[in-house]
Amino acid sequence: MSLLDVFESLEQTGIGLLIRESLWLFPAFEAVHLLGLSVLGGSLLMVDLRLFGVGIRSRTPEQLVRAVRPWLVGSLLVLMGTGIPLFLSEAVKCYYSYSFWVKMSALGIGLLYTFLIKHPVIRRGAGPGVQAVIGVLSLAIWLTVAGAGRWIGFS
Repeated sequence: MSLLDVFESLEQTGIGLLIRESLWLFPAFEAVHLLGLSVLGGSLLMVDLRLFGVGIRSRTPEQLVRAVRPWLVGSLLVLMGTGIPLFLSEAVKCYYSYSFWVKMSALGIGLLYTFLIKHPVIRRGAGPGVQAVIGVLSLAIWLTVAGAGRWIGFS
């Protein structure tokens, strides 16, 4: 069984068919997905801007990470809860979409980077130069996720 066969099977699941055949389900899921993306982006941007020395300067980067963590995790759960059904409704299109593969790759990198590198480095109290570098990398990764995700609709 090829990966394309798997994607074809996923597209034929009940959820995939229901969303694809409904007039309003796809746009409703997409709207909630975009709201989740907005919360995720805001959570990431608050910390990344602080790493550049701008934004909320009354808190340390570590304090901001702790403050936004529930929003970050919550938005990721919303994005997964809406992204999977959206994927199931057009899995074959995603299989052939270069943007989909870029998004999924960048998403994996972004999650690993955020939770295994960026947040631990912030907790250890890295200096301003290191903080700026990890902020730039974070922005680049997550803008790639968002941009590639948006481009899926055009491919």
